[in-house]
Amino acid sequence: MINTALRQATLRTVLVVEDEPTLATAIAQRITAEGWTARVASDGASAVQAAAQLKPDLVIMDIMLPVMDGLEATKRIVAARPVPVLILTARDDEADKVTGLGAGADDYMTKPFSMRELIARCKALLRRVERAKAIAKNSENEKVLDFGSLVIDPAQRIVTMNGEPVHLTPTEFDLLATLARKPKSVLTREKLLEEVWDWVDASGTRTVDSHVKALRHKLGSQTIRTVHGVGYAFEPPEQHE
Repeated sequence: MINTALRQATLRTVLVVEDEPTLATAIAQRITAEGWTARVASDGASAVQAAAQLKPDLVIMDIMLPVMDGLEATKRIVAARPVPVLILTARDDEADKVTGLGAGADDYMTKPFSMRELIARCKALLRRVERAKAIAKNSENEKVLDFGSLVIDPAQRIVTMNGEPVHLTPTEFDLLATLARKPKSVLTREKLLEEVWDWVDASGTRTVDSHVKALRHKLGSQTIRTVHGVGYAFEPPEQHE
């Protein structure tokens, strides 16, 4: 069993999309040191093509790219095949991060960053994929969460509002479902990181905030209530109509 686990670890393929050669090489080398396989693309169009051919387990995507920017490349890659995407941005702008998450990315990091943290984020995303598969299997018999105008189907991973489907990224769906399973209950950012992202530290609390903003943009600002200094709570629609 140990040998099988080791083989599975070495079979991880990570597509690194970065147009700065030195940084791309450094990331690829660090990924290889983890026992994973690294492939590099230097522009968005090449990234889309490489993702279709390689079918990577994870994509690290820079936003500022030639030919096709990272946001458009992310949209196309995720639309073709669900895969976790970690975006890299040079600007510490919340709007840019929300836009990136809205394009289908699961997490982001602001340059400059440490390779140690990058690998930790990658490992967390890969764990999430395995965890999501297990949760989906366990959710096959879970009841639909019906809040009137908003309906969440955990088994089919479908969300509708007023009868119309709402497109959510895998991370957005997991975050919404986690909150909606306990309506009005306040969940701390740390708890959400643990439940949704499988992180055991609080280094990514701003990631939670960005995903909540993305959900509010799609579902309405009152759907998720902020409890300042603590976390967030899901507010059933009929409670604030």
